[in-house]
Amino acid sequence: QVQLVESGGGLVQPGDSLRLSCVASGGILSMNRMGWYRQAPGKQRLMVATITRDGRTNYLDADTGRFTISRDNAKNAVYLQMNSLKPEDTAVYYCGGLIVPAGSQSEYDYWGQGTQVTVST
Repeated sequence: QVQLVESGGGLVQPGDSLRLSCVASGGILSMNRMGWYRQAPGKQRLMVATITRDGRTNYLDADTGRFTISRDNAKNAVYLQMNSLKPEDTAVYYCGGLIVPAGSQSEYDYWGQGTQVTVST
């Protein structure tokens, strides 16, 4: 069964950096478009950045320049480098995307459990 596990969140100060990681496991034929999303308390989940299998990226306009999404297809991993963090970046960050499980010809939407990022003095 496909699972996505995020890591790398934590409590940091404004201006600090964090690198989030997401590793997919459980029998994967192909990991296609993947992304990072965040949800602050009382707010909707928003797209932060997405990346296609061949590396094309898309970012939430406000984060362009501070955040960088990348992936390692050989490791079934997706990363989010976050620099110059601000208090408004505080949220639970989720990894999600379209994965073709082993033995399937269709892609399905999978999500991780999320990792908390808190930016505070």
